[in-house]
Amino acid sequence: MIEKKESINSQEKDILVAAIDIGTNSTHLLIAEINLDLKSFSIKFTDKSTTRLGERDEEGKLTEESINRVLVTLRRFKEYCESNGVNQIVTAATSAVREAPNGQDFLERVLNETGIKIELISGSEEARLIYLGVLSGMAFQNESYVIIDIGGGSTELILADNKDAIALTSSRIGAVRLKNDFLNSEQINLDRSNFLKTFIQGSLEPAVRKIKRRLKDDKPVSLIATSGTATSLGNLILNDLGQQKQKMHGYKFKKESLTILLEKLIKMPISEISKIPSLSERRAEIIIPGALILNTSMEMLNFNELTISERALREGLVVDWMLRKGIIKNEFNIQSNIRRTTIVHQANKFGVDKQRANKVINIAFQIYDQTKNIFHNYTDSKAKELLWAACNLYNCGKYVNISSYHKHSWYLIKNCDLLGYSQAETNIIASIARYHRKSLPKKRHDSWQNIICKEDKTLVLDMSLILRLAASLDQRPENLISSVEIKLQKNIISIELIPFNKSHDLLLEKWNLELCRNVVKELKDLELKVF
Repeated sequence: MIEKKESINSQEKDILVAAIDIGTNSTHLLIAEINLDLKSFSIKFTDKSTTRLGERDEEGKLTEESINRVLVTLRRFKEYCESNGVNQIVTAATSAVREAPNGQDFLERVLNETGIKIELISGSEEARLIYLGVLSGMAFQNESYVIIDIGGGSTELILADNKDAIALTSSRIGAVRLKNDFLNSEQINLDRSNFLKTFIQGSLEPAVRKIKRRLKDDKPVSLIATSGTATSLGNLILNDLGQQKQKMHGYKFKKESLTILLEKLIKMPISEISKIPSLSERRAEIIIPGALILNTSMEMLNFNELTISERALREGLVVDWMLRKGIIKNEFNIQSNIRRTTIVHQANKFGVDKQRANKVINIAFQIYDQTKNIFHNYTDSKAKELLWAACNLYNCGKYVNISSYHKHSWYLIKNCDLLGYSQAETNIIASIARYHRKSLPKKRHDSWQNIICKEDKTLVLDMSLILRLAASLDQRPENLISSVEIKLQKNIISIELIPFNKSHDLLLEKWNLELCRNVVKELKDLELKVF
């Protein structure tokens, strides 16, 4: 372990922490920037190398070749960390090292040759860290969650809710282990897959039984899947369904889609699977056993759908470090404000003027509250929350180019990591920002095609209109508008601008607001008057 600082400097706002995960198939590096004010973190850099540490000799020992691959990778990771000002490196080695007779010798060799102290973690500790990682990237609602992480040598099943991790389990079955033990041929047949399914059921039965025993009947339950297996399968299903490529975090797919994909893969030789563009050669070798574990798990736990989380063990190492350093008091400090902090992170990243964004939010919320049953009919908080996010980020496209910045804003929002928001919600936020100025949505727009649900399209139209009106009033750095007063008489909606100081004429703001007249007419069939 490399630690340049014994304690946290209270004068600092941001520090860099690297997390290294030595797994059965790959060795991963993640560098996180921790914001001490927000008590949260954002991911700055990731890297991985397929080191295949799970390859053993006849005695079950780690081979010299696999050890050397890891050492080369760790030297490179350490050099990168030192060159980029990383303050702390935290580490974890999982099942491959846990189970190897020469695992301890490997850890000592890594320390002597690289200076990095690798922490060997138990199966239950691995499950706990995965839970912390998922918690940092997804907003847990008032329901229970089963988290499944399919690694190379083990599979972790975790039961949690929005208050606690209820059950942590680790089973000695993984994609690489299954492949090495049972799948040495070029192609798998149906009989072989049925045998493997039975074997997987037996291996997972104790963990599944523990999860089911602790489930509460009165709470809905959702399934979250992490790891390279889940994301790879998600991409393949996306392609099979003919859907547009999207980020995997928050992506949902049905068990039916997984079953169809698995049946298709079983009929293909490995040489053909390896030609699939979205799969690396090494992932192609283990995708069938990984899919079998996931499909069987869903059957045993009675799940018809899952959600992918791209955060897991490495992010959990960062959260755990923050807990140990007292940066956060408990894991739910991150969970409780995850949506707020991720929006703030992105706004800071793209240089959004915080003061002016807050000014627009204030006006937008006044318009929202006064136009219920006029511009919108929303009674829950969802629409207002998404409007808030869009108000914070609608200007971020100026980071790319001032020209057509609303289009750049859409692209940046759509493709950045909005933790705690689903893919559909991210698309809505991006589209609200996209349509806050210039033209209304057209069928040919990619931004409009991405909004699938009719209700979501209505939400985008309603909230983008409110944002359009609020943003039109942001014409100078200082805030001159105290409040807006909105009245509806027949088909005329009047908006009166109330200044903080009566000496302010607000002519510039009124002129810009009047430019929204045609949009108000087209969307709501109302005449706009400004006072």
